[in-house]
Amino acid sequence: MYKKFKPAMTFTLVLAMSVMLTACNEKTSTNWSGYAEGEYVYISAPLGGKLDSIKVQAGQQVTKDSLLFALDAEAENAAHDEASARLMSAQAQASNTEKGRRTEEIAVNQAQLTSAQAQAALARQELARQQQLVGQGFVSKSRMDDAQTNVKLSEARVAELNAALSVAKLPARVDERAAAQASADAAKEALRQTTWRSGQKSQNSPANALVAEVFFRQGEYVQPGQPVLSLLPPENRKARFFVPEGELGKIAVGQAVSLHCDGCAAAIPAHISRIASQAEYTPPVIYSNAQRAKLVFMVEAKPDQPGKLLLHPGQPLDVSLLALATTGKAQ
Repeated sequence: MYKKFKPAMTFTLVLAMSVMLTACNEKTSTNWSGYAEGEYVYISAPLGGKLDSIKVQAGQQVTKDSLLFALDAEAENAAHDEASARLMSAQAQASNTEKGRRTEEIAVNQAQLTSAQAQAALARQELARQQQLVGQGFVSKSRMDDAQTNVKLSEARVAELNAALSVAKLPARVDERAAAQASADAAKEALRQTTWRSGQKSQNSPANALVAEVFFRQGEYVQPGQPVLSLLPPENRKARFFVPEGELGKIAVGQAVSLHCDGCAAAIPAHISRIASQAEYTPPVIYSNAQRAKLVFMVEAKPDQPGKLLLHPGQPLDVSLLALATTGKAQ
């Protein structure tokens, strides 16, 4: 004999079976939603000035060390030329203290010494003659005394000129040479400073990069340290996604993930580079109903080959977990 089920019991049984089937088919998700992010490099000059020329435009690819822009450097170039002239003067003065007098001046001293030596020889001859005359009684002794005095004077003159000639061949005193060399060193450092200032008026690209934005136009005044443009190198592009708190134990820094984007022919291999230390709520830019209004941790991953397929900042991404890292801990 068959019994009929009541309608309420039938509905309850169907609902229970549906819940059981749903529970059996449900799997833990390892896919997360995110977007591409870029770490921009803002290029500025430490000195201000009028923007003389801008060599790039937004959207242009530039190579490392290529000129990006130049500011007016008239004052800096003039200061550089002045410092260069001061350095030459200081170096000449320092070099001059290492030498004696000029050759012509030494020649004059040598001629004066030769003349004094001749006069001394003549005075000695006169003294000998006077001594002979005094011995013969032809002249008084006072004449011989005068001749002796003349010999002493002429010999003193010779000694004086000998000393003057030696001094003329000597360099300046040690203190004077040290002071002159210090002045030359100071002038050299002043020139180095002006050279640096002149060089800072133009800026080159620090790496191969995309010119993201240009903030000034030629002729505008730029304040010191104010960015003129921004660059986005390939290696500065990354994926940013959000992992629910309950799934945080599945990931670790260095773990491999796969990035998927609309229009991408193939998945982009990447590795997790950062796990945020503090939780937050799912940001509004993430439109996944499964993740909305959940407590999540921000995670960043960098592509393994940043230059092969470029991510565009703001581009939506799907992130898939590839394998659990054997080393490292979730942060």
